[in-house]
Amino acid sequence: MDQIDRILAAPPFNLDAAGRGWVRSTLASMDQAAKVRQLFVHICFGTGQEVTDRITALAPAGITKFFGPDARAELDTLDALRAAAPIPYLISADLEGSRMSLPFGTEVPNPLALAAVDDVQASETIARIMAIEARAAGVNWSFTPVIDINALFRSPIVATRGLGSDPARIREHALAHIRGLQANGVAATAKHWPGEGHDDRDQHLVTTINPLSIAEWEATHGALYRACIDAGVMAVMSAHIAFPAYIHAHDLHAGVEAYRPASVSPLLNETLLRGELGFNGVIGSDATPMAGFGAWAHRDEMLPEVISSGCDVILFSDEPEADIARIEAALADGRLTRERLDEAMIRILGLKAALTLHKTGHQPADRSQLFNPENAAQAQAVTARAPTLVKDTKGIIPISPTKYRRVLVYSTGIVTPLHGTGMPMAFPDLLRAEGFKVTLYTPEARHDPRDFDLVLYLMAEETLLTRGRIFLDWNRLTGGMHGAMARHWHEVPTALISFGYPYYLYDAPRLPCVINAYATMDTMQRATLDCLLGRAPFQSQSPVDPFCGLPDARF
Repeated sequence: MDQIDRILAAPPFNLDAAGRGWVRSTLASMDQAAKVRQLFVHICFGTGQEVTDRITALAPAGITKFFGPDARAELDTLDALRAAAPIPYLISADLEGSRMSLPFGTEVPNPLALAAVDDVQASETIARIMAIEARAAGVNWSFTPVIDINALFRSPIVATRGLGSDPARIREHALAHIRGLQANGVAATAKHWPGEGHDDRDQHLVTTINPLSIAEWEATHGALYRACIDAGVMAVMSAHIAFPAYIHAHDLHAGVEAYRPASVSPLLNETLLRGELGFNGVIGSDATPMAGFGAWAHRDEMLPEVISSGCDVILFSDEPEADIARIEAALADGRLTRERLDEAMIRILGLKAALTLHKTGHQPADRSQLFNPENAAQAQAVTARAPTLVKDTKGIIPISPTKYRRVLVYSTGIVTPLHGTGMPMAFPDLLRAEGFKVTLYTPEARHDPRDFDLVLYLMAEETLLTRGRIFLDWNRLTGGMHGAMARHWHEVPTALISFGYPYYLYDAPRLPCVINAYATMDTMQRATLDCLLGRAPFQSQSPVDPFCGLPDARF
């Protein structure tokens, strides 16, 4: 049995002789330059012939597509890319729900909202919908599920992207997500190896640290990764996260090497993930332009180490041709062996064959499943179950125009990492349609909350990238120091609704009424309004501690 048979006949590839034969013949036809280019998955924004020409010239393993709102232009571009591909592309996306979904697909809840619903079948249904629509758009690989543990509420990077703080709940919903994706032709990826959520920093900005002992890790993150591997997850994303306890177990005097990012750590990728956990699928790095990667060493040194340390795929490049040259140089001077390059190629091509791209990868996508009303109805039904009433100590809910006609709204708008800041929310207009007289607070108008019947703080910040902290920014909300210090909820009924980050009580533990709704999309805003008006019940339980460990926040 040669290396191709040994790797690709086994899980998670499970390729038959014909699939392995395609990998063998394709690999034999590739020169070194083609193999090096196939190590990369490039980020792809935009549409049109220029995009097609640029990606075709790079000839990568695939692209990660960030979609704009013009469905026809986006889908036509992907069809053109597939038709021109020398080897079929892996086309990936972060199918994390809410505003990380296809902008022209069904609105679906994000992971934290699904954890709040806590219905495994509902999570699998949402994953199935995302997978069907992804394949209809041409996407075949998702960088999900996120199996990080939201153990530290100050972490801005896990929050709504993760499935909460309970490893048992995370396990069941992650496995449902894997089933829903992979049964419908989309490869799943468990991330972020070796486990995030215990460091309150963001690996987009700094190499973060998993501080657990090996025993603690085995009982939590290790158990989660073992479960995903046993379930046949096709890929694992090796992140810019250090795991010093494991490194020290092999070398007590490792020094700074104990804090090496997993993405360039042979011990974490080869010894632990491949060896001890037995993972045979594709290991991809997290995005290499991130500071958690680049802060460690010069890119000339670091980039070849991604592959030599056990990753099969390099994710993203700000300077593709320079990065290709970096890999070529490492092959020339022996820092990267041709045997390791071929092993990476086997797994990359094996993933393509497992997704049947050797048969269908050049064909136009079948767009017929992109706009399915039945899928939309199922997703809306799940979304309606997500809003959580954290507390209502003064009996403000339900609200009505007769009870609270004049409403003052404080909001910074919808803030997301990829869509700018301060996008307008639908919620104020939804209130107006119900008969409320809504005023949006502006510092210039000097609104006095005591002139209103109800004050609403509407927050819409899902997990953000490259932002060090998420918090209730009173200064920004109110426009200055004086307003930031005012608290009128003893005089005017006041509630905070978070369509994202679930931990604002840390900054305002005496807020009398708090609702966590987890996701910013319009369907979640409508569902939350139904609960607020008393037309629908609050059905969920928080999958994290919204009180942030503060005893007074419950009252």
